[in-house]
Amino acid sequence: MAIPNLFAALFFVVGILSQKIIDLSGSDWTLENLPLNISVPGSVPSQAHLDLYAAQVIGDPYYGLNDFNLRWIANSNWTYSALLSGLRTASSTQTWLLFNGLDTFTSIEFCGQPVASTNNQFRQYYFDVSTLLSNCTSPILSINFGSAPMIADQIAAEPGQETWPYGVEIIYEFPNRQFIRKEQSDFGWDWGPAFAPAGIWQPAYVIQLSSSPNASSDIYVRNSDYDIARVGQMNNIPPDQSAPWLLNASLDVLGNLPQGAALNYVIANSITNQTVSSGTLNNVTSSNSTITGTAVLDPSLYELWWPRGLGPQNLYNLTVSIVDSSNNTLASINRRTGFRTIVLNMQVISDEQIAQGIAPGNNWHFEINGHEFYAKGSNLIPPDAFWPRVTSTKIQQLFDSVTAANQNMLRVWASGAYTPDFIYDMADQEGILMWSEFEFGDALYPVDQEFIDNVIEEATYNVRRANHHPSLALWAGGNELESLELSTVNNTAPDQYDTYLAQYERLFLDTLLPIVYANSKSISYIPSSTTNGYLELNFSLPEPMIERYNNKTPGSVYGDTDYYNYDSSIAFNYSSYPVGRFANEFGYHSMPSLQTWQQAVSPADLHFNSTTIVLRNHHNPPGGLNTSNFANSSEGMGQMTIAAQRWYPVPNKTDSVANFSAWCHTTQIFQADFYKSEIQFYRRGSGFPNRQLGSLYWQLEDIWQAPSWAGIEYDGRWKVLHYTAKDIYQPVIISPFYNTTTGDLEIYVTSDLWSPTTGIATFEWYRWDGTPITNISTPSTNFTVGALNTTRVLKTTLDNSTLDFNNALLYMNVTATGRLPNTDTTTTIFTHENFFHPSSLAHAELVDPGLVSSYDNTTERFTLEATTGIAAWTWLDYPAGALLNFEKNGFWLLPGRKREVGYALKSDGTGGQWVAAVTVESLWNNTLAY
Repeated sequence: MAIPNLFAALFFVVGILSQKIIDLSGSDWTLENLPLNISVPGSVPSQAHLDLYAAQVIGDPYYGLNDFNLRWIANSNWTYSALLSGLRTASSTQTWLLFNGLDTFTSIEFCGQPVASTNNQFRQYYFDVSTLLSNCTSPILSINFGSAPMIADQIAAEPGQETWPYGVEIIYEFPNRQFIRKEQSDFGWDWGPAFAPAGIWQPAYVIQLSSSPNASSDIYVRNSDYDIARVGQMNNIPPDQSAPWLLNASLDVLGNLPQGAALNYVIANSITNQTVSSGTLNNVTSSNSTITGTAVLDPSLYELWWPRGLGPQNLYNLTVSIVDSSNNTLASINRRTGFRTIVLNMQVISDEQIAQGIAPGNNWHFEINGHEFYAKGSNLIPPDAFWPRVTSTKIQQLFDSVTAANQNMLRVWASGAYTPDFIYDMADQEGILMWSEFEFGDALYPVDQEFIDNVIEEATYNVRRANHHPSLALWAGGNELESLELSTVNNTAPDQYDTYLAQYERLFLDTLLPIVYANSKSISYIPSSTTNGYLELNFSLPEPMIERYNNKTPGSVYGDTDYYNYDSSIAFNYSSYPVGRFANEFGYHSMPSLQTWQQAVSPADLHFNSTTIVLRNHHNPPGGLNTSNFANSSEGMGQMTIAAQRWYPVPNKTDSVANFSAWCHTTQIFQADFYKSEIQFYRRGSGFPNRQLGSLYWQLEDIWQAPSWAGIEYDGRWKVLHYTAKDIYQPVIISPFYNTTTGDLEIYVTSDLWSPTTGIATFEWYRWDGTPITNISTPSTNFTVGALNTTRVLKTTLDNSTLDFNNALLYMNVTATGRLPNTDTTTTIFTHENFFHPSSLAHAELVDPGLVSSYDNTTERFTLEATTGIAAWTWLDYPAGALLNFEKNGFWLLPGRKREVGYALKSDGTGGQWVAAVTVESLWNNTLAY
């Protein structure tokens, strides 16, 4: 017996040693454009703009108006080439080119011979070049990238090409983006530039496998799909939480699977790497390129994975191995995963729910491991216009900011790029749920067979690739398709509505839904990010999901909402906010800080309406390729200006740069104030008939340095918004709701905890100089607020004959005792404070608050105090050269109540000198000239 086992072991070693993987990032690449007489060193992963910048052919693409000045790069063709050394040329070797991302239109040559053409940025491409290599003396790989904007125009101009009613495609800068499978925001968006880059933007490899008939089978796993669901679980349906786990593992391979191949698995604790369970997968099926098997797993062996704030992020290393009939391991793939169920519940409101006071209609909320929860978060856009420079450090800093701000979910917006695995890995670790979307948005799309086939390959690859991540919360077909594009057709071309509805359903119900359902039982799917949900979900039908669209019953509540209104006169009128089950997108734009502007524009351009500043504002959308966007951009600038003037004292400083900085900051205060008003309203809805269980504001972060809806600037600096989101996303909050028509003021305490919370709410009226207002009685109130609920703690009517609205401020404070989810009997004290002013701060009788501050080098904390009045929107600012976030910022201070503030330092290029340069101001500073 010893001899055969020894031979088997040697055979296995030979098989493994015969495999050769060459990472093409290590090759010497050249980027060329012969008509332009350009030849520079290239790199992989990269894009032409980045390599031209590295070679100093162009300046920083993000500087000034280079968004427009560098359009010649997008309108040109670019060729990447490299001599691939060290390749095996034996006839017994099978050689593959493997590309995880080519952006976007390519013609590939190898050894001077054509290999293939590609036309999809989001697909994994793999090509067998064994024959070409066997007769090759110079193994040069050459990839020519065509101009995506020009090719999109050519496709749009083809005879008989699909067209749509006016306004259905929202045009930002380059048109015709919907005809090609490229990152849609590469063609511009109202918060970002239009560079339309080209290049090998994801890792690329040469895979060499032994094809000798006398050798053990040599295979390479190019993709895998690990799905962990409850036995019997179906997509979009809450599963039985007592059922065992079902593991479905499917591996896509290069090379030939041997007859009788099987699958083994090992599950180990990700921290200790101690094996928890192992075994053989059953029901194995295989083809030449895919092998699949299942196993039922004992749920008692695994700890659940939870989002941040709802429990621990327990993770496991899952290794699946392909073995031959002699149990030799041919290939193994390890993925870090977790055990959880996450379902978007859109079922009909039950009689039991109606008896609880919930309005009829359909649910629209997420459930994690069988529990309803309040989704708190924001929308993630592409972190950079050039994905190859999105680093793990940048994403880790971003996710640190997400968790610091009490957020548990990000909507990964459609029309960017599919999330790379390393970002999902961080989300798994940090407990951030990732509502993910296919890359379609703000347009209708072709449905010819060639386009559909391309999408099938794209979607199948990405669904399988991402499925093992416990942070993956949802697949949505795209952005604003049902709520915006179909409604636009209905309004502008109602006679064509049925035609375009059928096209929409072919792509988003007939194509994408089956791909999700076929490759995962653990994930829900919706065809559009904003949707009224389904009329019926029936898995016995050929098309299991029948959409509701506008077939709504009066008095019932359906779906999620988005909300944008740039009439700032109604910004804080909560009767204008949408009433739904979930708010997935809402917001208003603001300017970035002076420090961020200084990264991207010249000192001469640092004033509010400079040409460069205005043209870097891409809202309102320009509507086509040109540099004459001043009128549309000016309208967006005007929206920010009017909002600032309407609601706050605006600066008029003698120093132009100081004035510009103060104006930028004031637009941020309005943005934060407005979002706070909406989030308070949506969170209160958890205890109202609409049973609202989520708010994700637009947007988390910036793609570059420009006006936008972001709460975090391009380099990671927090705007006022992100600090305000951190405050208002605390588990227990107190919030005011004022009806300016009736004068009614209601105060609510809202909790997103999973058990009842008790406490006391206190109220104090002040004048702006800090003296109490004693003629209004607002006694303290003891309260109990139910799980995921809200309760009113004060109702009163304000009368400006007894209260000077311009010189009155209500301070609200809540102290509550409750339990965080999954903490058994451990209780926590929750505190929150808030302020209400019945008139616009533009008319408030502000006084100098006499702000003083100090810094303790031992404790590394700042101490702030208002000595002569109330400080509204107190702001600690720090200089360029450092990156940090304070524990609190943008807060209010009552006189005599000191506030200590710590910070988290992310990077420091000042040698610690930033501390001495920290400044402290409040809204009062807008009234000063200096």
